[in-house]
Amino acid sequence: MNYTSPWMTPELEGFRDAVRKFVDAEITPHQERWKKQQHVDREVWNKGGEMGMLLADIPEEYGGSGGTFAHQSVVFEELTYAGDMSFGIHVHAIVAHYILNQGTEAQKKKYLPKLASGEMVAAIAMSEPGAGSDLKGIRTTAVQDADAYVINGSKTFISNGYLADLVVVVTKTDPDAGAKGVSLMLVETRNCPGFRVGRILDKIGQKGQDTCELFFDDVRVPLDSVLGGVEGKGFVQLMTELHYERTILGVSGVAAIERALRLTVEHTKERKAFGQALIEMQNTRFVLAEIKTEATIARTFIDRCIVDMMEGRMDTTLASMAKYWISDLQCKVIDQCLQLFGGYGYMLEYPIAQMYVDARVQRIYGGANEIMKEIISRTL
Repeated sequence: MNYTSPWMTPELEGFRDAVRKFVDAEITPHQERWKKQQHVDREVWNKGGEMGMLLADIPEEYGGSGGTFAHQSVVFEELTYAGDMSFGIHVHAIVAHYILNQGTEAQKKKYLPKLASGEMVAAIAMSEPGAGSDLKGIRTTAVQDADAYVINGSKTFISNGYLADLVVVVTKTDPDAGAKGVSLMLVETRNCPGFRVGRILDKIGQKGQDTCELFFDDVRVPLDSVLGGVEGKGFVQLMTELHYERTILGVSGVAAIERALRLTVEHTKERKAFGQALIEMQNTRFVLAEIKTEATIARTFIDRCIVDMMEGRMDTTLASMAKYWISDLQCKVIDQCLQLFGGYGYMLEYPIAQMYVDARVQRIYGGANEIMKEIISRTL
């Protein structure tokens, strides 16, 4: 069955080809080295900016490529098809959309062109040692002092944390106001007294992604550093923009499922046991038939989500469904595929093993899947 996503066009196919060539030349050859150093080379961000893939769906007037969510989805798919789990472009794009949709005009003009070119690398700092999915429980504060805000606190599990030049920091500007006291602060990390990057965290997967602890000790930022220019809007801004992140996770999850199926079909055609190829055994064929069916359902679902994103009607509930269901399916399918590789599936030199450890966090970040179910249940 030859299936073409309804959002694909000849122009997007040409863009996909260009992205694939870039990934083959600039991303894939460096994966093992990046895993060992625990971060990508800084210059790959500049190269990605030159290629136009960093902010593919940001308007040209702000330095972006002027495409749609479909263009950015192509980027995420091609990175996943190639097995990359190091280049933190997903978080970078998420931050850009916070600025595009929630920032002041001055903030958009200042930061978006630099993010598009790769001059700046972006991160978002939400999680803390004592607050993960419960964003109301954060303790990092931003207190106004004359001509500046003074930020104090710490963050953990911050993707792009080691290389980030711009961090959107979730803070409490009014600790007594609950959700209404949350503000997002734009912090430039270069030559920033009091800002410190902790160790790069040693994860079970995604070894090449620079996930760090960040510390803020009396960090002073200008008064115009509040995203959107008004205090107390942070929680609403987070809730408004999280559907973009969760849809991205769905896009990458479906691409991972498709890659796992392709790799496993190839392996079972080549690998012989008891005098025949594995794929000639009924159990193998039935497992792969089930996976192909589920992959097709997931593809159909995420294609609908991509179209909804392009047309501006994606909502939090559907994005939560996509995030939880696809990431659960991703982990299940990759586990089934690994089983068909036998002992080879447990060896990290085989891509399926790397996919297995890389996939697990999909059910945690972007909001744990239990939180997704809670959001969905509120619509019942």
